[in-house]
Amino acid sequence: MIRKTKGISILSLILCAFLWSSGGILIKLVSWDAFAISGGRSLIAFLSLLVIVGKPKFTFSFDQIMASLMYSATMILFVFANKMTTSANAVLLQYTEPVYIILFSTFLLKDEKTSFLDILVIVGVFGGMILFFLDDLSFTTNIGNFIALLSGISFALTAIFLRRQKKARPIDSFMLSHLITFIVAIPFMIHAGIPSASSFVGIMLLGVFQMGIPSILFAWGIVGVSALSSALITMLEPILNPIWVAIFIDEYPSPRAMVGGAIIICCVTVRSIFKKT
Repeated sequence: MIRKTKGISILSLILCAFLWSSGGILIKLVSWDAFAISGGRSLIAFLSLLVIVGKPKFTFSFDQIMASLMYSATMILFVFANKMTTSANAVLLQYTEPVYIILFSTFLLKDEKTSFLDILVIVGVFGGMILFFLDDLSFTTNIGNFIALLSGISFALTAIFLRRQKKARPIDSFMLSHLITFIVAIPFMIHAGIPSASSFVGIMLLGVFQMGIPSILFAWGIVGVSALSSALITMLEPILNPIWVAIFIDEYPSPRAMVGGAIIICCVTVRSIFKKT
């Protein structure tokens, strides 16, 4: 078994972010509505994890249940946010996650302290995110933005409760969360009807490569680095989206977006080098 060093954990989270980022392109293959896609994706993700990881060990401990519920809530809230506000707003507000991790860690992860470097990195990352999404941001206040903020809170709590299982099996929380999401989305899947051939392929790819394997990688990564580190590293996800767009659609980000992405990558890299976890 590979020893889960800090380097391996960071690489796992980077690969996780890369695979997560494929969602935008893969979803275009599926004709279902967003909520039905979430349910189908989670079903395939659970089945793929069952094949790769084996039978889950549901202990139904407080941390396992909370991590499962929070990640399921994150997936569902993010879908609703995307339907009610701009995609850029939804992503940017969900990735306020590090701020909530700092706030909640005081009570839930007392052994993981926030340093001045952490604060500087978070400020730098948000500056880069705003640059990256500036052209598509909407500064109006609406329910969609509020829901996106809630998804950021649930995402933060997911990382924290997974981190609290660093000596257990965080992957089981992911498996349970995918089951929960599938069950909640069943009515939407029934209403969507039988998927077309392209939709079926899209759901399979989403379930295995955009959600299933990344669940393993995140569960692996969170064991070796702090909750805040996992949040900052996976903020690479929206920055990696243009790679898929460039490959499949031949569209390239603006110079301002490229500068914003470079700032985020530099900030995360500097913190990864100088922080122990």
